[in-house]
Amino acid sequence: MSVPAYSSFAQLHRKGRHARYVRSMKSRGGIVDLLEVDRPAGDMSRPALPDIVLVQDMLGCSRVRGDLGGGRFDVTSRKGTLALAAPNFATTVINDESHLLRSLAFPLAQWQGVLDEACDTGFSVDNFRVYGRIFNSPAIRSALRKLWTLSEDEGAPSRLLARAAGCEIMAELCREGGAPFGQVKGGLAPWAERRCLELLRARLSEDVSLDELAAEAGLSPFHFARMFKQSVGVPPRVYLTRLRIEKACELLDQTDLPVTEIAQEVGYSSNQVLARVFSKHQRMSPSDYRRAVRDPVRFIALR
Repeated sequence: MSVPAYSSFAQLHRKGRHARYVRSMKSRGGIVDLLEVDRPAGDMSRPALPDIVLVQDMLGCSRVRGDLGGGRFDVTSRKGTLALAAPNFATTVINDESHLLRSLAFPLAQWQGVLDEACDTGFSVDNFRVYGRIFNSPAIRSALRKLWTLSEDEGAPSRLLARAAGCEIMAELCREGGAPFGQVKGGLAPWAERRCLELLRARLSEDVSLDELAAEAGLSPFHFARMFKQSVGVPPRVYLTRLRIEKACELLDQTDLPVTEIAQEVGYSSNQVLARVFSKHQRMSPSDYRRAVRDPVRFIALR
């Protein structure tokens, strides 16, 4: 019997034998795929796939052995530890206990060009020295936590969030794996910063990608993300959220548009998504904000 072929890590978990273990899956335009998988003890090997896959153990205390593309290993995994599986490699993984994993899959076709531009000498997946190691990186753990939180708030991550978070994580993986990457000194040129901020404001309701912003500045997405933060003080995705909340506040104050329409105007898929994001920033719901700015005395009295 022939072994079925899968085009990606996400497809394997949608249609393959691992599908039954998936608790959550969020994907964005082939940029990254986020999966949470609750798997039993035993053999969880898989065929070769064209993705670099970062895995985080959410429970720990389990013996795991196999080969993720960097040679045989036999270790005890601890809560929060990370491992990286090589692309185009049939992995071998055997766990002694059931385990809860969060995985972030980077389709190589989407990321090879970004990594080539980021590395001084070009990126080689074959020479990445982190495959199969169990390692701990506070920076990557923090980035993953933020990515999952934002994705839970907004549903599938936006293209801007997916690429920006991916670039941040890839930079740390390059450090862990010994791949030299070019250092960026300074921020964006004033003209580039101005054009990028104008683009974000003009297309507030759209799913603007990091690649589009980087193209405005004439930079690779990898370098642009870090230079934007140096110039503006926050990552592009954080700045975009600020713009959206500011615009939502303006519309709530100055118009009678329903909250559902305001959500669409500022780029959120539903009023529920807007409410979650808005409440985190303003400490109240959009409807309460509208009441507070229009009739503050009555709003305070009712509270």
